[in-house]
Amino acid sequence: MVQRARVVVVGAGFAGLAATKELARSGALVTLVDRNPYATFQPLLYQVATAGMGTADVSYPIRTFAAKWPNVRARRAALSGILPDKRRVEFDDGGALDYDYLVLATGVTTNWLNVPGAPENALPIYSLGDAAGLRRRLQHYLEDTAAGRRESTHVVVVGAGATGVETAGTLAELRRNTLPLTHPEVRPDQTSVTLVERFDYVLAPYKPRLRDAAAHALRKRGVDLRLGATVAAVEPDAVLLEDGTRLDSDVTVWALGVTAPPEVGSWGLEQGKGGRIKVTDALNVPGHPEIFVVGDLAGAPHALPQLAQPAIQMGKHVGRQIAAMAKGGQPRPFSYRDPGIMATVGKAEAVLQLENGLTMRGLPAWLVWIFIHVAYLLGGRNRVSVLLNFFWRYAGPHRSRASVTQ
Repeated sequence: MVQRARVVVVGAGFAGLAATKELARSGALVTLVDRNPYATFQPLLYQVATAGMGTADVSYPIRTFAAKWPNVRARRAALSGILPDKRRVEFDDGGALDYDYLVLATGVTTNWLNVPGAPENALPIYSLGDAAGLRRRLQHYLEDTAAGRRESTHVVVVGAGATGVETAGTLAELRRNTLPLTHPEVRPDQTSVTLVERFDYVLAPYKPRLRDAAAHALRKRGVDLRLGATVAAVEPDAVLLEDGTRLDSDVTVWALGVTAPPEVGSWGLEQGKGGRIKVTDALNVPGHPEIFVVGDLAGAPHALPQLAQPAIQMGKHVGRQIAAMAKGGQPRPFSYRDPGIMATVGKAEAVLQLENGLTMRGLPAWLVWIFIHVAYLLGGRNRVSVLLNFFWRYAGPHRSRASVTQ
């Protein structure tokens, strides 16, 4: 009887789940490990932060995911150490696992870019806890403003990538369409949404006409765009720009940059730019072909954008390579197929750019954006719930939007 390969996959993001699925189909004995008991659908975290969805809509239990295959087990723990020579990983709960192959898919964390005051005074939007915390802060501040306990609830979003644009656009729509119904005591001058970006345009990876369309849509919704502006510091009630401008900010949202978590440095693996782990063309670690790195944590020569598609394709590739290596084969180089990028600005407004140069904007792009995101969600309940939430929030009666206070 041929002994099946033991594989430990650390991280239940897009890359880790994709690798686990491929490995499960190959018959390997897989243990999926994550510090949380759930997987998070990060592209919709801004919807949680703006009260359009609940935390359950964008999360899925990893034990439920693992239960689909008899050869997959799930474990809740955080990686604390790697012993490559012993082929063993250690966890923060004191436990350990031996492996034949190891897949590191732990992802990255917020990069504060050494901006003074940012870690203390800004709120990231990278994890489910981040999104829920931002929502609570907004809700409490709006209630206090309505009751006269606060003078204002001004929001400044730093970073005009997809996350920043989507967050600012949604907040602006809530400010214009929902607050007059749910918080009629709050005057328009007591709230604002400002988006700060160091480039002279939003959505840097997109073609100029799509950037311009997104910027126009944001301004139309009431977002104050501060383009070509670099943040010098973040204070409890303001964002300071390098040109001396002081932007009032009761809530500062940090949507700018990611980096490897500090603990990665203790794993004994060579790191490159942004703390990412250096890998070969096949996504395994030089000198340790049994250790693979996928997703945002994978560095040169495969430091791809922090998006779902690169992570999914990396995970699938590594799962297939491990299955081949377990049978005596050699790992093959990874090649990324770019399907395109997309971002939404708000109701019936999105931009889409395909790899072949085709672009789309407006309602058609928005509908494509919705259905693609719903398709990638885990679990039928999540798909139905998210789809209903989208159309109820954007197409339902205005007073249904009172959910922002719930």
